[in-house]
Amino acid sequence: MGVEGIGDTILKLRKRKGVTQEVLADFIGVTKTSVSKWETAVTMPDIQMLPLLASYFEVSVDELINYVPMLNREQIRFHYQRLAEAFAVRPFKEVLTECGEMIRKYYSCYPFLQQMTVLLLNHQEAADTQENRQAAEEMAFDLCGHILADCQDVTICKNVMGLKGVLHLMQGRADLVLEEMGEELQRAEYTRDEGILLAMACLMTGDLERAGKMAQIGMYRSLMNLVEYGIFLLGTVKEDPERGNAVLERMDGIAEIFNLRSLSPNAAGKYEYQAALYLAGLLTGGSANEEADGAGEGKQAQEMEEKIFGRLENYVSACRALLADGIRLHGDSFFICLDEWFEEMELGAMAVRSKRSVRESILQGFQNPVFAALKDQERLAKLAKQCELEMR
Repeated sequence: MGVEGIGDTILKLRKRKGVTQEVLADFIGVTKTSVSKWETAVTMPDIQMLPLLASYFEVSVDELINYVPMLNREQIRFHYQRLAEAFAVRPFKEVLTECGEMIRKYYSCYPFLQQMTVLLLNHQEAADTQENRQAAEEMAFDLCGHILADCQDVTICKNVMGLKGVLHLMQGRADLVLEEMGEELQRAEYTRDEGILLAMACLMTGDLERAGKMAQIGMYRSLMNLVEYGIFLLGTVKEDPERGNAVLERMDGIAEIFNLRSLSPNAAGKYEYQAALYLAGLLTGGSANEEADGAGEGKQAQEMEEKIFGRLENYVSACRALLADGIRLHGDSFFICLDEWFEEMELGAMAVRSKRSVRESILQGFQNPVFAALKDQERLAKLAKQCELEMR
């Protein structure tokens, strides 16, 4: 509600304060008739009277005129869905006009303006004329310009910079994306979304080499994130062996497809160790024996122990490969652009930990109490000793 609803507000505030129209009129310095006309929306108070009215009722001017400059998340979602549905059933120009009115009303609510930009991007193709489509694009560009110029929220500005890039690509202006985001091309730590946008721009401008490099970097980063999330997921399914086995099966497939032990021994080692911990936890908790008894129970426990040792042997193998690599990041025959990218990063491809600390961490891993459930402790000790000797 804007200033057109001030009459209702004055009426409510006056009744809440328990004063008559005449008392209010005397304080403000107007007639009782003037107050009556305000409350019935026949007229509105002069703008110069608003501070005095707000002071009398002990509210802010914004509260007096029911102006809400910010929307919460639920309200933003409501208006987005409402306008999105309107684009499907109402004339495009009519809805676009309403969008403009909402933008002006909440011109300082940058989270809302960001979503309005998304709304315009998602629906400009539904325009019934080229003129209306162009108007929607111009409105989106204006929004991007306003947000980038005045918003102090770094995350919102970063998102809107990407939206502006998408707008450029939709207009076939990939050159503007590369021009405006040129610095990102030189920065090795750009985000996933920036990388996708820049790769698309490079493809559109014919720079296939750079586009390929960005695609490889994006795949590698997504792969490393996938492994990390898989490790975290294993820690959440301890009470659900069926779900845990599904996680292991998929993660094993990913590790095999991308030759993870060769590409990133560190990631491979972390995964295999976490898999061993997960399985040992099942053994400790008795999950491996839930449906077995007697000889069957012993056999199932033995099979589980073999799986655990298999994971630990894979862990040791990955650790050896990590140390043999000099604990450096590198690509492989598929990720042929990674070596150059790693060198462009702040720390380059160098290790972030010394070999000594890595060795100590690896050996300490065998001391985890969860492995006390293994019956063949001698085999565990031999594996740890072998690992220690090979890593000297």
